[in-house]
Amino acid sequence: MAPSHDAPTWWIRPGLEEVEGRLTIAGRDAEALAREHGTPLFVHDMGFIESRLRGVREALRRTGMPVRVRFALKSQRQPEMMALVRGLGAPGTPDAIGVDVCSPGELAWALAHGWRADELSYTGTNVSDTDFRAILEHPEIQLNVDLPSQLRRLGRLAPGRKVGLRINPRVGAARPYVPVGYSEDEPVRFGEYAGEGPTKFGFYPEQLDEALAIAAEHDLTIDCVHFHLCHQTLTDELPKLDHALAEAGKMIDHLLDAGCPIEEINTGGGLGETLRQGDTPLDLDAWAATLARGLGEFAARGITIATEPGEFFFMRGGTLLAEVITAEDRLGTTFVGVNAGWNIAALRFVWGEWMDCVPAVDPLAPRPQRVCIAGHINEAPDLFAEDYPFPPVAEGDIVALLSVGSYCQAVTSEHCLRPAAKAVFLEQ
Repeated sequence: MAPSHDAPTWWIRPGLEEVEGRLTIAGRDAEALAREHGTPLFVHDMGFIESRLRGVREALRRTGMPVRVRFALKSQRQPEMMALVRGLGAPGTPDAIGVDVCSPGELAWALAHGWRADELSYTGTNVSDTDFRAILEHPEIQLNVDLPSQLRRLGRLAPGRKVGLRINPRVGAARPYVPVGYSEDEPVRFGEYAGEGPTKFGFYPEQLDEALAIAAEHDLTIDCVHFHLCHQTLTDELPKLDHALAEAGKMIDHLLDAGCPIEEINTGGGLGETLRQGDTPLDLDAWAATLARGLGEFAARGITIATEPGEFFFMRGGTLLAEVITAEDRLGTTFVGVNAGWNIAALRFVWGEWMDCVPAVDPLAPRPQRVCIAGHINEAPDLFAEDYPFPPVAEGDIVALLSVGSYCQAVTSEHCLRPAAKAVFLEQ
């Protein structure tokens, strides 16, 4: 008989707990929510999400630097979430949280949900003439470009405009991990926005003079520097962020020395969330202090330090409830089939992220078997977990996929004509 494994406990927090053998979300019984609303069902803990938004804002404020917080719309765009974020501060007030968008559609969505153009930053990649024309209808937007060809394109379409540069110092602070399905021996560069290998993002140090020449040719004013150094960065990775910021600082100095009137340094997102047993949560004050060490000299000159997380704000606040449809032995492996698929929860399928799962009844039960948790999309890779310790479950049971509040609903598709999942938004 296989050894029994303990259930993961990293996920327990106020608002997501085991109470008398039942999983509860924002004080509500998870199984009862599933029976009431049907499955698959996203359940969002709005109080927890608000605490994340406020936590980042306040940690940055405690540094004493001039700061600006936005959120990455690509991570979560549900109208209820938009209303929550908008409610934290009226336009133009210090409490207001802006939006980072990366397509004309996202731009239109943010404007339609209550944001002003001057609260938005646009940081896209491979932006076409059609894209640029839509963006340029709103001159107040902070527009950042990431390649020499993009800067030339913008200069041709909008000479004399202000523009930000997305830079790539060739170092980053991503959490070192091997995506599900890869071997530790494979040269995986998953999640690299800035690192040793080539990426599609950002001006390299040796391209800055070219950028300055292009800007001069088209009378463009470089007023912002943007970079994205992190991916799922936790406290243990902060020393790497120190180093990466030092390298980015050299590039910022180069632009300042060339006379660029930099008004904002946008540090991107990528703040990490715990996803599995053993992860060390990100200490927000330690993260903010790291930014202050690396960028404080620029802040002292009046340059605003900005950030734009997505996952950190929304991921752990969302749980997906699904019903067990099958529990069968398949050549010695138990397959637990649920009525949800990668089309509504794509974290593993697209990004290779780890996904933990607990039953709604007795979520801390011992796990004496290893199973494959499979979705209902008619594709072989539609799997949420493989060789995964799990307690016995039966048809009709409710299980919960954890930390799915970002990059799931936002990339939902109707593959196999499976519809989007329902969602509820709970206040504690």
